[in-house]
This record gives sequence, C-alpha cells and structure tokens, in this order.
Amino acid sequence: METLNWGILGTGLIAHEMAAALQAVNGEIYAVCGTSMEKAESFARECGVQKAYGSADEMLQDECVDIVYIATPHNSHYEWMLKSLKAGKHVFCEKSVTVNSRQLEECAKLAQQKGLVICDGTTLLHMPLYKKLKQMITDGVIGDVKMIQVNFGSCKEYDVKNRFFSKELAGGALLDIGVYAASFARYFMKSRPDTVLTTANYFETGVDETSGILLKNPDGEMAVIALTMRAKQPKRGVIAGEKGFIEINDYPRAQKASITFTADGHTEVIEEGTSASALQYEVQDMQDYVRNGNGAENLQMVRDVMQTLTSVRSQWGMVYPFE
Repeated sequence: METLNWGILGTGLIAHEMAAALQAVNGEIYAVCGTSMEKAESFARECGVQKAYGSADEMLQDECVDIVYIATPHNSHYEWMLKSLKAGKHVFCEKSVTVNSRQLEECAKLAQQKGLVICDGTTLLHMPLYKKLKQMITDGVIGDVKMIQVNFGSCKEYDVKNRFFSKELAGGALLDIGVYAASFARYFMKSRPDTVLTTANYFETGVDETSGILLKNPDGEMAVIALTMRAKQPKRGVIAGEKGFIEINDYPRAQKASITFTADGHTEVIEEGTSASALQYEVQDMQDYVRNGNGAENLQMVRDVMQTLTSVRSQWGMVYPFE
C-alpha cells in the first residue's frame, strides 16, 4: 500500500509525539514546517523528516504532501485548515479543531466540495477500547443509556502569560480539556444534545477556569460535565444504563474499562488496545479515511461536539478577541 505523505505544521511537543507515531506506522515522514527554517531543520533532524520548510505556504504548494497535520495554537487552526483544504490537502488537526462551529462548518463544506478529509486529534475517538465499548452498548450490555458523567481537572501553574490562560490564543478549560469531556459524552449518546445548560467561573484574564455543563438529547439521555483548570480532578467517565454502568479512568487514551452489573453487583474488566499507541491509532484511522472515503461519521461526531462547545460559550457570553 502506497504511503501517504504527511506534512507537519508546527514543531512543539505534540508535533514531536505525532512524529514518533508517524514513524511507527509509516516508517517515514515527508515534511515539516516551523516558524523558522532553523526550527524546521532541527525538528527534521531530530524526527527523521525528509523535507523542512520555513514557510507554511511553501509547504502547502508541495504537490507531494497528501495530509497536513496542524499542531499550532487553537486560534490559528481555522486559518491553516482553510489554506490546506484550498491547496487540495487532507487535514488532521489537533483539538480543538476550530474555536467555533461557524469555522468548522465552512471548512467541512469546502472539504466536501473537494473530496477531502478533515479529522481532529481527540484521541478517544480513535481508541480501540471505545469502539469495542460502543458496540457492547449497541448490543445492550448495560441496557439503555440514561446518564453520562465526565470529569476533567487540570491544575495549570499560575501564569497569566501562559497560552492556557490567554484569551487571544483561545485559552481556557473548554477548548483545552473540555473537548475530551464533550467528545466522551457525545460518543456514547445516540444523538446530538439539543439542550445545553451551563455556568462558569473565570480566570483573571477572562478565560473559563471552572465550569459545569448539563446536556440532554432527543432520546432522553443526559450528560453532566465538570471542568477545572486550577484544580486537579480525575479523568473519569461513567456511562450508566438500566443494567449496569461502565467506568473509564484516564479516559482520553484509555485501554481499560470496568462494567458493574446492576443485578448482582459483579464487575467485568474490558481491555483493548494500548494507551501508548494512542497517536498511532489516530494516524491509522486518518489514513483509512483518506484511502477508503469513510471519514464522514467521525467528522459528524466532531461537528456535533463543536456545536455543543459553541453553544456553551454562547451562553457564557465569552468571545475571543479574534472572532
């Protein structure tokens, strides 16, 4: 099978992690672009990349690039995704894929017109464990889903200059860690939530620091999400049904879950995949979408999540300066 050529846009920590995953899956990486040629060349040497670019526009003009991986800050995702699609490239973008639904819908429309794939880096959407659990729920193992609970708390160091607290860079808990929580909830719901209730507390820079989000869909399924940026919480998700509940700890890259059955209280452990291979699963899924044209379901999931996040922020009345 012919290798798909990836071009990496960005040279930060997550770009290094993705480079390792690309090498593990494909055995090669075609191109990288940094904010300077020096950074790009350094990354290329370190990660075994064939070509280095100091200009993103120049990399996008390279006809050999099939997929652009966007690993830049949130506020620039939309710009580079749009440019990549216009250049005829498939796009794998780090979460949050955009900062609002308007941006994502514009990109999704263009991708459809050009027959291109958009996928985002919310790892749990690509983990083998989740695919197995979803099939088990479909098969009725825990009965009808009634309630989903999701926690994610990250205690970021106090630093008003850090991107996590920068409104100009789309900081805050919602787009950094809330994407995982909202994706978890949506993944196990039959349909997109049409009721969204929320409240938040804000950091001194104006970004969301803590929030509570309540979701309900037309099927009567509910989800409760708790997010914190200055207080640690367990990364814990629970899917509760009539016959039992599924509990997943460290859920963004989980490889293990437990099912507790209501009737007698016994517990079963389900294991599938490995957390260490999380980004490799992303690469494999993306390449499958490109080769076989079957990425529509994933993109719809991502669009549903972004609609929820956009609704949440709309209720808060929080607008980023660049929007």
